[in-house]
Amino acid sequence: MREVGAFDAKTHLSEILDAVERGETIIVTRRGKPIAKLAPWHGERMSVDEIAREFRKIRQSAQAPEGGVRGLIEEGRRY
Repeated sequence: MREVGAFDAKTHLSEILDAVERGETIIVTRRGKPIAKLAPWHGERMSVDEIAREFRKIRQSAQAPEGGVRGLIEEGRRY
């Protein structure tokens, strides 16, 4: 896996995309910190089960608003 700085990625984007098209995975960095991964596209699609699992993760990580839905309704009425 090759690493490329953000400036070089911008400057040589078409060459980098050619490499990715050939199957190479490239990490784009900014000041040495990885910020993106360019990988070949394989037409991946998420199954309905995978989508449902992701929604459950999001729902579990979200905190309920103070006062619940009723609190949100009342807050909206104040504005």
